[in-house]
Amino acid sequence: MFNIVLISPEHPGNVGNISRTCVLTESRLHLIRPFKFDFSDKSLKKAGIDYWDKLDLVVHDSMEEFLEYINGKNIYLIETGSDKNYADISYKDGDYLIFGREKEGIDKKIIEKFKDRVYTIPMTKNMDRSLNLANSVAIVLYEGLRQNNFLINRGD
Repeated sequence: MFNIVLISPEHPGNVGNISRTCVLTESRLHLIRPFKFDFSDKSLKKAGIDYWDKLDLVVHDSMEEFLEYINGKNIYLIETGSDKNYADISYKDGDYLIFGREKEGIDKKIIEKFKDRVYTIPMTKNMDRSLNLANSVAIVLYEGLRQNNFLINRGD
């Protein structure tokens, strides 16, 4: 099982889509407060469809609490601007794949603290935008699943 971590997510639609992806890949979703919505938000529920009761969700009240929680665990920060490619990670069961806020990304202090664990999804430099958060999570998560022979319960 992979752990998908969203630091202070801003858009409930993204969180709903990511939640659905987590359910369908048997991944655990970690949300770090603060976030700019509540769990009754209509777009959050709509994007998650009827998967909410199946979601393995952990909510952390602060970044400090989360850092204590993951102490000693295998983490990867996915952020624009790194010279290391997400496809070069050797993904293992239990890894934490950490994604930042939609607009600001991951705080520079966290990037500096874990600078040897920062990877990026290659994209053109001709734009000042990056991929949608839900798309980024799916790209990285599915590379991890591919490397591990898609060891999810498919009901086979």
